[in-house]
Parts: sequence; structure tokens; C-alpha cells
Amino acid sequence: MAEETEKKKYITHDDLRSHNKPGDLWIAIQGKVYDVSDWIKSHPGGDTIILNLVGQDVTDAFTAFHPGTAWHRLDGLFTGYHIGDYRISEVSRDYRRMATEFRKLGLFESKGHNTLYTLSFIAAMFAGVLYGVLACDSIVAHQIAAALLGLLWIQSAYIGHDSGHYVIMSNKKYNRIAQLVAGNCLTGISIAWWKWTHNAHHLACNSLDYDPDLQHIPVFAVSTKFFNSMTSRFYDRKLTFDPVAKLLVSYQHFTYYPVMCFGRINLFVQTFLLLFSRREVEDRLLNFAGILVFWTWFPLLVYCLPTWPERFLFVFTSFTVTALQHIQFTLNHFAADVYMGPPTGHDWFEKQAAGTLDITCVPYMDWFYGGLQFQLEHHLFPRLPRCNLRKVAPVVQELCKKHKLPYRTMSWWEANKLTVRTLKKAAYQARDKANPVVKNLVWEALNTHG
Repeated sequence: MAEETEKKKYITHDDLRSHNKPGDLWIAIQGKVYDVSDWIKSHPGGDTIILNLVGQDVTDAFTAFHPGTAWHRLDGLFTGYHIGDYRISEVSRDYRRMATEFRKLGLFESKGHNTLYTLSFIAAMFAGVLYGVLACDSIVAHQIAAALLGLLWIQSAYIGHDSGHYVIMSNKKYNRIAQLVAGNCLTGISIAWWKWTHNAHHLACNSLDYDPDLQHIPVFAVSTKFFNSMTSRFYDRKLTFDPVAKLLVSYQHFTYYPVMCFGRINLFVQTFLLLFSRREVEDRLLNFAGILVFWTWFPLLVYCLPTWPERFLFVFTSFTVTALQHIQFTLNHFAADVYMGPPTGHDWFEKQAAGTLDITCVPYMDWFYGGLQFQLEHHLFPRLPRCNLRKVAPVVQELCKKHKLPYRTMSWWEANKLTVRTLKKAAYQARDKANPVVKNLVWEALNTHG
């Protein structure tokens, strides 16, 4: 129950948790309570990110996802209540202090020239693709063009990703155009779909039932908990572990790389499922228009090749090259710790540290990884431009060391071996699901957090 003092009205965390139903959605930020029941409908990041955290203190998540200009918008949502038993953990205190220091240093505004270089690189590759297909008769030239197209898609995805997290252009309008061109028009993947899933992934990093980036049944399962046919809280449907899923998961360490070669098809399907769904989709018509642009130029380009075998080989090669990016994204999380349930505000930093894996590389390879090899740094500061992620990595590592939190970093090859090993262990568990052995418990103890 709420209590009144001379100047402030207080409620407890238990009171706050009770406001978690549609039409009655409260959150707390720095001990102040806000009613977001109506605001959720117009939240730029979508409703999922708020629904996963209602009834909690969300200071760390709010700090991570919003610029300083967003704080003044909270005033109109303030309920007049404060959290009477508000406490800040030492790790959260240090994280907020770190974010403040980075902001003072201008790291969130200093974007370098990455966007210019990447856009120029994309334009040059696109010209190379057109030249290779339209001006050359050699099958070798056509295959080089296909590989260039795959690299173009990878770099375009990074542009879409960056523009979704922070403004990479001179203003928000141009930033929106960059999203639609780099995402919908060039890659055929809707920026609306990306925002919907990616925000949920960031917030509930490696939650088996809340993070869509781990929910790949019937093809992959990174935990034996999927064998119980859990319910996806993101998709709001049951992830059924039926005989087909059991068969596929039982050999997932063999199918992992082949499936990645065709992972792009799944992204196309997911895009259309969202755009044709009854969900509220921001700029649905613009997203459709951008997708139509892609499905106009890409088939026409492929059709310009002389024979159907060459056309198939062109598409296959371009898709296979983009598998490098799909693999990278899974390396960052498949072999990290997982947990069940929604994210909680009080251990947000800990969950990010436990659920991510960094890839070690030399600085000149940052263009290839798009900065996302610094996965923990990106998850802690998603608005930090990629050119600054390498700069803050030593500071993040020291903070993890101070609070005895994991800071995992390894080479590309080591990360691949660890990921395949994780899939292999889960595959063996799937084969022996009816008669589990002791190693089940050992593996879960090593791979489940929370």
C-alpha cells in the first residue's frame, strides 16, 4: 500500500510489481515511478521491450537504450510515487557512472567516418556486382559478383543495425531513409522486423523463453530445456519438441554450417510473416515498398545470367557468403550462459555479461565484424557508435573483473569450436531424452545461468 510522507508518496517494490497488466503498466527509473500504460502504444522501440520489464526498476536498461534528451519526456508520465525501498547495487552504480563518463567524453556523439566509408564500400560493391553480371560472360566473374553481393548484404546489415540503435546520418529523417535503403531495399529484410526482434534480444539477452534469437526449434536447441516444449513469450506460441525437432536437433552439430548457408531464407520469411500479420507495424507501407524494391532488382539481376544452373549458383554463392554473418551472430550467444524467465532490472548488467561472447581480432578487421565482435560492450552501450567499442573494451573488462563477472573473449576459431561443442552436447541429450544420464545435470550446471 502507498504511504504518504510530508513531501513524497512512497510505494514498495511489491506494490510496483502489481502494476504489470494491460492498462496498468508501471515502471520505475532511479526510484521514481512512471505510468506507461498509454505511452507504450507510441514507444519508438515497440511495446515488447516495455512489456518485458513492467513492474520493475528499469534504470539500467533505460540508460542503455536512450539518449540524454529522453529523460525530460519522463516528466509527463510521473505518477507522483517514489520507491520507498529503492536500493542500487554496486555493479549498477558503477555501470551508470561509466555511462555518464562516456557521455561526458562525447563517445556517444563521436561517430567517426564509419558510415561514410561503409556506404562508399557498399556503392562500389554494388557497381562491381552489376558489372560482373551485366558486362562479363565468364562464370568466374559471375561468381565473384555473387560473393561481392554477399559482402554487400553483410555491410548493409551493419548500416541498418547501426541506424536502428543511434542516428548515423545528419538527422532522424535521413537516418530513417538509411534504414529503409540499407535494410529493405538492398537486403530484402524489413527494418521493422529487425527492430521488433532485436530490441527484445537486447533486453532479454539469452533468456530461453523471452529472447527470439535463441528460439530456433525445430532446427537448433542450445539447452535441454527446449526439450520440454516451452512457450515462447516473444512469439506467444509453444515451441513444440516433436519427433521432427528431436531428429533435427540430434544432428544439429552437423547441420549447423549448412543451415547457416540458407539462413537468409528464414529472414525473408520472417519479414513477410510480420508485414502480413495483424501486429501494429511502424511504417508498414514504407516497409512493403522497400521490400518490393528488393524483389524487383534482385530477381531481374539473377535473370540476366545466361542459364538456370548459373542463376542457382549465383544465388547459392551470395547466400553462402552471408552465412559468415549469421555464424558470427550465433557465436556471440549460442555458447554463452542461458536462463529462463523475463529479464529483471536489478541484474541487467550481470545478464548481459553472462549472455555474450566477444571475438578477438586485429583492428583492421573491425569492418568485417561491424564492431559486433565487441558484443558485451555493444549490449551494455547499444547507442555507442561502433568506432568507439574498441576504446571502451578495456574499461568494461576492468568493471567485470572488479565485480567478478564473466568477460569472455576468444578467437573466431575458438568461438566456432565452442559453439559446435555446445550444439553437439545438446544433440546427444536430444538423442537420449527418454533416458537422461548424469552428464545432463553437469551440462545444465555449466550452461544455465539464473
